[in-house]
Amino acid sequence: MNDYELLDLYTDYLVSAFGAVTSTGLSDMLDAAVSHDRISRMLSRREFTQQDYWRAVKGLVRKLESPNGIIKVDDTIEEKPHSTENEIICWHYDHSKDRNIKGINIINFVYQPYPSLQTNFSLPVAFEVVEKTEQFFDTKSGKVKRRNSRGKNEIVRTRLRILHQLNKVKFQTVLWDSWYSSNENFEFIHKELKKTFIGAIKSNRKLALTLQDKKQGKFKKISELEWHQTETRIVYLPGLDFPVLLTKQVFTNKDGSNGELFLVSNDLKLTAPELFSTYGERWGIEVFHRSLKQNVGLEKSPTKYEVTQRNHIFAAMLAWIKLEILSLKNQSTHYGFKTKLYVKAIRAAFDELQALKRVCKMLSEPELKAVPLLG
Repeated sequence: MNDYELLDLYTDYLVSAFGAVTSTGLSDMLDAAVSHDRISRMLSRREFTQQDYWRAVKGLVRKLESPNGIIKVDDTIEEKPHSTENEIICWHYDHSKDRNIKGINIINFVYQPYPSLQTNFSLPVAFEVVEKTEQFFDTKSGKVKRRNSRGKNEIVRTRLRILHQLNKVKFQTVLWDSWYSSNENFEFIHKELKKTFIGAIKSNRKLALTLQDKKQGKFKKISELEWHQTETRIVYLPGLDFPVLLTKQVFTNKDGSNGELFLVSNDLKLTAPELFSTYGERWGIEVFHRSLKQNVGLEKSPTKYEVTQRNHIFAAMLAWIKLEILSLKNQSTHYGFKTKLYVKAIRAAFDELQALKRVCKMLSEPELKAVPLLG
C-alpha cells in the first residue's frame, strides 16, 4: 500500500470518525491490518503540496466549472490552545471573535458554479496555511511575537493568480468580507485578472461622490451618506483610478438590533438586489468552515510537527470533498449524513454487545436480568 492509497483510507477515516482522530485509531479500525507507525510515517515522511491538491481536485473542477463561477475567499483558525507554538501554530487575530487565538490560520478558496441551477455543490479549489516565520519584539506588550513575511492579502492575490493563469479555473466573480477589501486587491481583480469583485467595506472608509470631488480631495465617510432603500451609487475611493458601485443593506441581528452592510463592486451595471443576492453566496464558505471543523476532524488531530499538521489539513480538505459528494448523492446535509453514520455505528455496537452477552460465561442469566443497564 503506497502513501496515496493510505491517504485515501485516512480521509475515509476522517469522514467516519466522531472523536479524536489518530494513527492508532485508524489502525484499530482496520484491525491492525495497517500499523499505526505506517500511518504516522505517511503523515510525516513528505509534505503534500498545493500541486498535489490541485491534481486531486482538477477533475472535479473541470466537471463543475462555469464561466460565471464564483470564488469565495475567507480564512479560519484551527484552534490549537495546548499545542507547542511553531511557525504555523501561533497567535492570530480572529476578527469574528475580536481577540487573539492560538492555532493554525488557513485561507480558503471555495469555488461555486453560478448561477447554481441543478446543485449547490461547492469545492475548495485551494487553501493556504499562514506561516509566521519572523520574530520581533513588540514594544507595546513587551513580548516577542511572530509575524508573517507576506500579508494575507498578498497571499490571496498570489493564489488567485495561480488559479486563473496556471490552473485555468473558469470564474467571473470573487467574493470576500471587509478584511480583504483593500485597494491593492480591488486593483488586482479589476486590472490584472479583469474579473468582478464584490466585497464588504467598512463604514469608516472615505469616498467621493463625483470624480470632480475626488480631484478636489472632497471625501466623506460612508457612514455620513444618506440612503434610500435598494439604492446604488457610483463612487470614487481614494487611491483607485476607477469608480466602484456602492450599496447598503440593513438587516436585523439575532438580538433584534439593526445592522448595516456596505458592499462595493467594479461591475457598475449591477442592481442592489443583484449585489445582495450574489454576495449572499459568500455565506457558503462560513458553512464550509464549520463543517470542516465538526464533520471531518480538522481540529481533532493531536499531531505535533508542522509537516504532520499540514498533511492532516490536506487530508481534511479531501475528506470534506468526499463528504460533500456523498451528502449530495444521499440528498442530505453534511450533518444529516454524519447522523446516519452515527446511528449505524451505535447499532453495530449494540449488536456486538448483544453477541458478547450471549457468549458471556461470567454471568448467569438471572444475574444479567438483575442489571438493567446490561439487559
